Amino acid sequence: MTPGTEQAGSGRDVSGRPAVSTVPGRGRGHARRRGPDAVTKAYRRLFTAVLTKVDAETAHHLAARAIRVAGDLPPLRAAIAALSGNVSPERSMRVPALSDRPLRGPLGLAAGFDKNAVMVRGLAALGFAFIEVGTVTAVGQPGNPRPRLWRVPERGGLVNRMGFNNDGATAVAGRLRRLRRTAAGRRVVLGVNIGKSKVTPAAAAETDYVHSARTLAPYADYLVVNVSSPNTPGLRDLQQIEALRPILRQVQRAADAAAARAVPVLVKIAPDLADRDIEDIAALSRELDLAGVIAVNTTIRHDHGAGGLSGPPVRDRGLAVVSLLRRHLRPDQLVIGVGGISSPKHARAYLDAGADLLQAYSGFVYGGPTWPARMNRALTARRSPRGALRGRR
Repeated sequence: MTPGTEQAGSGRDVSGRPAVSTVPGRGRGHARRRGPDAVTKAYRRLFTAVLTKVDAETAHHLAARAIRVAGDLPPLRAAIAALSGNVSPERSMRVPALSDRPLRGPLGLAAGFDKNAVMVRGLAALGFAFIEVGTVTAVGQPGNPRPRLWRVPERGGLVNRMGFNNDGATAVAGRLRRLRRTAAGRRVVLGVNIGKSKVTPAAAAETDYVHSARTLAPYADYLVVNVSSPNTPGLRDLQQIEALRPILRQVQRAADAAAARAVPVLVKIAPDLADRDIEDIAALSRELDLAGVIAVNTTIRHDHGAGGLSGPPVRDRGLAVVSLLRRHLRPDQLVIGVGGISSPKHARAYLDAGADLLQAYSGFVYGGPTWPARMNRALTARRSPRGALRGRR
């Protein structure tokens, strides 16, 4: 839901599945297709000739600086939106289970790209329907030593062992407070992904997550509890039900109290869990009335060294987990699919498997700046209207 508003109304489609409503708009996307194609070709040449020869994290920081500058300057932001083809879609989507604000399509940005909430307006101009910042920890931390990010171009993937490098909940909350004071910032559907600080022992994880939830919830449309990164020692152990239950319950309470509204809370899970463990998390999500589950994070089942692998190698397992979750969650709970989405075909496979919304990261890195807008145009052009999604009671 939108910060500072009352709980939205709710509904379902005739199948009982979570559904989105579509709002007619003035579509002008078709007239812009040549521009994105030219930009995409130029980006691919740049990526092959230059960016692949630069350290992956250095290249990321260069791109981040450009996106941040573009987002901070309204004329440049408008130019970027036009160049990427991010114009008014045929229909907007409303997903009250996530936010009162309309979405430009089903595809958003996964956590990890904008860890410190410095690129939000620029990323929105590029065409992401919603943006998830973080992972943010209660205490700022530098993360693991570099190098800690590598491309796997032959597989279209990335390997990272970043270790939740971020400025901490208080600093990020300050940026989000300033963002929400701007008209462009208020329009963004914004999620905040929170994780455990490395210095915090597992026994104190609940307090750590609660601090972040309390600090960040007033500025977020939704919160995501990340217990699935492989790069913080012991974090994945928190996916065990008896460890996870008190964390999620207290995060819900702290977020609602801090924001003075019902804040949708989701949990993000790993692809490496056994099916039975996924079913148990789905059961816990029903018990606690979570807004939903994000599936999946990176996998450690690869031969590219330490860290988590993202991108196409995760897709098959991601689709299987999404399908499993859809069968075991309540019809009014969200499933957000992420992992290996590089084309509209991959995105539709996730939607067909039961995802209500989608996220991407690696696809953006390899697809270039016009990729998010192209993806959402393609997906909204063929998306059928459905009823309104239910919010958390």
